[in-house]
Amino acid sequence: MLVPDLPLRTDRLDLRLFTADDFAALHGYQSRADVTRYLYFAPNDEAASREALARKRARVALRAEGDVLNLALVLRETGAVIGDVLLIWTSVAHRQGEIGYVLHPDHAGHGYATEAAREMLRLGFDELGLHRIVGRLDARNTASARVLERLGMRREAHLRENELVKGEWTDEAVYALLAREWRAGRR
Repeated sequence: MLVPDLPLRTDRLDLRLFTADDFAALHGYQSRADVTRYLYFAPNDEAASREALARKRARVALRAEGDVLNLALVLRETGAVIGDVLLIWTSVAHRQGEIGYVLHPDHAGHGYATEAAREMLRLGFDELGLHRIVGRLDARNTASARVLERLGMRREAHLRENELVKGEWTDEAVYALLAREWRAGRR
């Protein structure tokens, strides 16, 4: 079980629970076609963003298999919410998890996604005691693949046309990192 002491602080970010006040920031990036291009959903209208915010606000701890911890990425310098990051506890028996992240394009290219995802790896390995953490993505999303590679995750699979997303068959890439690799590299 993991109920983290929040906010988590990285060099430049505070990772905290979502609040009702985060609607405008969340809608600001989830309503963009360039953000949702490789995600499972189309750009959100306001109602869909409100539903997404409600889901994110409920994802506060990892108590059981299938639980999700979803945190807002806050740029400490400005206090702006610039994206979100998550850790999913995918298997208790096999001690496995999954990380994910979404960043507003205005803040891409500065290492924020890598910084936040690294903190989620730390939580998963050091605090939850996971053995293996994966990152799954649309194989066309080269920017996201670079984030996972910077974290030291290895590409383990390229699944051809394994998911029907928004009416088209898409390939999925799977990256992973083991706890012993995490400890050896202390990324």
